[in-house]
Amino acid sequence: MKKYLLAVQFDESTPWPSEEDLAEQHARTAKVTEEMKSAGAWVFTGGLLPSHATTVVRPGDGTATMTDGPFAETKEQLGGFWVVECEDLDQALAWGEKCALACGSPIEVRPFEDAQWR
Repeated sequence: MKKYLLAVQFDESTPWPSEEDLAEQHARTAKVTEEMKSAGAWVFTGGLLPSHATTVVRPGDGTATMTDGPFAETKEQLGGFWVVECEDLDQALAWGEKCALACGSPIEVRPFEDAQWR
């Protein structure tokens, strides 16, 4: 089994969903997560705060500097993610499709490296 990141891409230039729309979205994504758990594919899920809540730590000359804001100045940001374990890319893409329909945002499906860092 191979692990895949299903990354939710959120466009921060669009208006934030209403409380009602957000609750409906959470219900749909929770249903997909439960389906993943039942299928034995689910590993981990996380939602993220908007990019204005981030701090970037950058190395340089043996020290690190910290700055507020996202790493990249772009309207599209990582909004959340699922980590799933699948037989192959086709199975991961099928989960990605369900996630995209549930949350109404693009999903980037990215495999983890095969090598395990120790």
